[in-house]
Order: sequence, then C-alpha cells, then structure tokens
Amino acid sequence: MADPAIVLTGVGVVPTDGSVPLLRDVDLVVEEGELALVVGRTGSGKSTLLGVMCGRVPHFTGGTLRGRAVVAGRDTRTHRPRDLADVVGVVGQDPLAGFVTDTVEEELAYGMEQLGLPTATMRKRVEETLDLLGIPELRGVPLRELSGGQQQRVAIGSVLTAHPSVILLDEPTSALDPTGAEEVLATITRLVHDLGVTVVVAEHRVERVLHHADRVVHVAPGGTVHDGLPAEVMLTSDIAPPVVELGRWAGWSPLPLSVRDARRAAGDLRERLHGSPAGAPPDAPALGPAVLRAAGAVVRHPGDVIAVAGVDLELRAGEVTALMGRNGSGKSSLLWALQGSGRLAAGRVEVIGPGGTAVDPASLSPAARRARVGLVPQTAGDLLYLDTVGGECAQSDRESGAPAGTCAGLLERLAPGIPADRHPRDLSEGQRLALVLAVQLTADPPVLLLDEPTRGLDPTAKAVLSTTLRDLAARGRSVVVSTHDVEFVAECADRVVVMATGEVVADGPTADVVVSSPAFAPQVSKVLGGPWLTVADVRDAAPAPVRS
Repeated sequence: MADPAIVLTGVGVVPTDGSVPLLRDVDLVVEEGELALVVGRTGSGKSTLLGVMCGRVPHFTGGTLRGRAVVAGRDTRTHRPRDLADVVGVVGQDPLAGFVTDTVEEELAYGMEQLGLPTATMRKRVEETLDLLGIPELRGVPLRELSGGQQQRVAIGSVLTAHPSVILLDEPTSALDPTGAEEVLATITRLVHDLGVTVVVAEHRVERVLHHADRVVHVAPGGTVHDGLPAEVMLTSDIAPPVVELGRWAGWSPLPLSVRDARRAAGDLRERLHGSPAGAPPDAPALGPAVLRAAGAVVRHPGDVIAVAGVDLELRAGEVTALMGRNGSGKSSLLWALQGSGRLAAGRVEVIGPGGTAVDPASLSPAARRARVGLVPQTAGDLLYLDTVGGECAQSDRESGAPAGTCAGLLERLAPGIPADRHPRDLSEGQRLALVLAVQLTADPPVLLLDEPTRGLDPTAKAVLSTTLRDLAARGRSVVVSTHDVEFVAECADRVVVMATGEVVADGPTADVVVSSPAFAPQVSKVLGGPWLTVADVRDAAPAPVRS
C-alpha cells in the first residue's frame, strides 16, 4: 500500500505575537489519490491548514509550528516551499492575482522554467495539460480576457505541469457561476480519478464539492480539527449544504450528500408538501417608491467591448434584488454604472430622492455619491487603506456621521471576534469582505449594491448577512446583490434579474426565475420541486419531520 500523501502529527500553529493558536494538536492523514474537502467557519484556520501542508506556515508567515507535517514524504520543517514546489501545487482564491505572465501558454510553462526542466519536456507537458483541461483553443489568449472558470482552470494547469502529487486549492469556486464551477470541479475530479493526484480543497460552497469528496476535514473554532467520511462528519457538522440539513431534519438514513441521493429519499415528503396549503407562494413584499432608475444604460470597455447593452432597470425601496448570470455577463459593469463611478457610453441613471427629485450619481462628489448609493466591490480590499481594523471602523463612523462604534458593531455581527488591532491585510478573504461591508453599511445609503458579497463567508456569516440585508429592505432601503450563490439568493432575494452578454434576459420574483433554471435552482427546489427554495420553507410547510 502506498504511503499517505499528507501526514500531520500533533500540529499546532502559534502566530508571531504569541496570541491564541491558529491550529491546535492536529492529527490528520490524507491518503494518496483522495479528494479531501476542508470546511469551517470564516477565520477558523482553513487557509492556515493549507499553509502548513505547503510549507508556507511558518516559513513565509512567521510564528511557531509545533508537531510535524510530512507531505509527499518531505518534512515541511526542513523543506521550505521552494523545496516542495515539484510535489505540491497551490491554487489561491484569486487566480488572476497569482498569474505572472501574459498568456495561457506562458503561464503553463512558467513553473517548469523555475524548476529548470528541459525545453522538450516543457513543450510536451504544456500540450498534455491543455488537452487534460480541455482548453487547447486558449493557448495564446491573454489571461485577462479569460472567464473566471477559464482562469481557474489555467491556475490549476500552471501547477499541474510540474506533475505534483498533491494540489491544494483555497476557495476554487467562490467567484464562479454554477456552470463554471462544475467545469472546474470536473477537472479536479478527473485529476483524482484518472491521475491519482491528491487534492485538498478548502471551500465554503460546500454544496458544490461535498458529493465529490472522499474525506471531510472540519476545522472548528479554536483551531481543532476533526476528519472522517463525508456522511459521518456531516451528521454533526455546523457547516452543511441544504440537502444535508434537509436530510438531518427529515431523519433520512443514509444521510444524502447530493441532490440525487436526496431525491431518492424524498418521495413521501414531496407528496405531503404538494398537498399542503402552505405550498402557496408567499405574498410579494410591499414595495415603496422607485429609488433608482436606469434607462438604456450602455457601458463600453476599451476595444469597443460592450459590457452593458441598453439595460432598463428600476429599483424600488423595500426590495432585495439578486443580479445573476455567467461570469462576464456584465453584472459588475452594471453595478458600477448604477453607482455612478462607471462611465456610461449611452443612456442614463437617476437616483430618486425625497419628493421625486432625480440626480445622476455620476454628477455627485464621491462623498455625496456614497451617501446615496453604496457599493461593495468584488475586490473588497481596494476600499481599505488604514493599518488596523479599528482604525477603518472609526474612520467610517466619522465620515458617515454615525455614532462611535456603529461600524465595529456591524462588523461583530458579520464576522465576530476580529481584533481591532489586526491589520486588514492579515484578515481572511471573508473577514476582509465583512469589514468593507460594515464600512459601507455605516453610511446607511438608500441604495446598496454588493458585488459577490458572500465570497469567503461561511453559512453562519451568510445567514447574518441575509438578515442584515432583509432588515435594510424592511427599513425602506433597496439592495442589489450580484452573486453566483444560488442558496444565498434563495434565502435573501425577493427578485432575480438575470444578465447574459450585457442584456437582461429574465426579471421576476425569485421563485419564478430560479426554479425554471437548471443552473440557478437551489438544492431544495431540485429535490422537492414546487415553490420551496430553502429548508426553512419546508419546515414551515411541514412542521413535523418525516422519518424514513
């Protein structure tokens, strides 16, 4: 029998300042050719665990590593990351940020150049990798012109050409639409099944990966780690996809890990629900007046690329609108145009104030614009410029004229336990996003736009975010969320607008739009059909669990 690919024995990680350990007494074995899914709350230590496996902790991060970590037979204490580069490949949360060349072919070859491989070997491996990933037609394409899913596959390919035995991926599908995520996961599972590569994936979108996993590694608050077979861990895990939550509530055994498994167990529950008077769709929320209106909005990028093609859109007070569509469909460009920072090539955008007065947000000063239309961008860190979290919160309170502690209180709700003296760059992706969201919410604008706000957020943080946005809508605010997270949309949104090639192709109540779409339908809808989008909907319709 082959030796395990990864063996952690008594591993603990203490940061440089000697504060609370990030990981405690971790014993973990990942066998060769396994796909291990790492789950846990935001900031629990998932990225730190991956850092231990590739030697970045403590060689790059500092601090103290206790215990022993052996990867592909090499002890990370005596092998720095460069000494592991030929056996461990790492793909980060943002593939574009990790690219160092200009085109796909150059990026695939770069890692091999650093390892000093012969030219003939490099050419052969580039061709093999292009075929394996199914992207030979992208050979000479500039990396910045690729879709999110294509960029993620190239990032995987750039480490795969070194023929590593272990690949570590941190949130590989967080920025991808459902179709792009499936393409990336198909590539990952092919590496595991066909090539015997060991893959460790840290992912908050558990519903996308769980049914592919051989092992689940749960990182609990406080840095303790428990691992086991997926069904075993999911029985008690605080991080679970909707099909697992539905199965636990209904008492299904074995516990379903996929939509297919859940459908097989759900026959009696479907019959009961479809005969229930609670199966009627909920009443639409009472909406206020229009607060923002776009008419014929066109956004053109350099090279005469039309990102937004004549969009008409009206946002009303009291409504949460989800903006959905494939990567590259124009969602982000539309949000920036609505906020006023993105330049329109044609059409107009108006923010409608009290008394019906309308103003173009692009004509306002940045401070005045922020008070009318708030925007949380995809790259949240772009809005952070101070040295501490507490400094950012205090500055936000001052700029917004809010009582001291307002921003810090919002942050504590979204991502509890972040020290005020922590540098924003030292936060996890989810914590950094929560900080920027708290900064924008402090200004309490009548219109709030969020671009992929659930990236890096665990289910608990997403539930808090959903409650926060619903509360904003209840207070008469209009909220627009651009997202690929169909489960979050099911929980939060009243209305769904779908874009494709810069145009609006669907616009209507959430249940009407998502249920009819195989790509955007949430798991509960796929299992049970009808108007039920979430486990909470099912609980309300059938209060007594159905045992099978």
